[in-house]
Amino acid sequence: MPDGFVHLGTLAPEIVQDIRYHGSYNFVGQPIDGYLAPSCILTRQAAEALRDVQAEVTQEGLRVRVFDCYRPTRAVAHFMGWSQDIADQRMKLAFYPRVDKADFFRLGYVAERSGHSRGSTVDLALEPIGTPVDVSAALAQRPLVDCTAPHADRYPDTALDFGTSFDCMDPRSHPDNTEVSATAQANRARLAAVMARHGFRPLPEEWWHFTLEQEPFPDTYFDFPVTALGE
Repeated sequence: MPDGFVHLGTLAPEIVQDIRYHGSYNFVGQPIDGYLAPSCILTRQAAEALRDVQAEVTQEGLRVRVFDCYRPTRAVAHFMGWSQDIADQRMKLAFYPRVDKADFFRLGYVAERSGHSRGSTVDLALEPIGTPVDVSAALAQRPLVDCTAPHADRYPDTALDFGTSFDCMDPRSHPDNTEVSATAQANRARLAAVMARHGFRPLPEEWWHFTLEQEPFPDTYFDFPVTALGE
């Protein structure tokens, strides 16, 4: 790793790391290039801020679950290549049931240059302490479910109801969408508020996506692989 990056686990081991692009339960349906381990790597500043988020929500009986952190640029290239294969629709129901995959980049769900590659962007949700850790394995073993379905049908994708699953490419994933339930709107507001208090700004298209306001590498896109702690 370049200087200035850390494994989140060294600062906040209580945060659950559910790195979806290391496995096959994601919108592509296979492990993504550059993810050699299911590990969250961030700039030190972003990791410390996220540690402080966890410290605050712990007092409410909650914890943070991260789905993606630093993302190599080779992973973004993998997404772009996949988006051109129109025939591959195997994960459509669970991630983009009402969106044409050819429109992902135009609609802002996937970027040709992702802020994740700068190392200070994180995708996450809040959940009660005690929620099962290995959620991805459970999701991969069941039939696909519409990512905008009622929370009871989508569980355990997110333990709290945020209105859609993580990585649901749909207008209902927009943080200000009012078609989702009042409970989901309240949970989104709660997440956005605690992230803002610790220096993160949201993305208009995705309730789960936040970037550190004072990111240390605002113009640099990295491509080192995601590896496990100690590698």
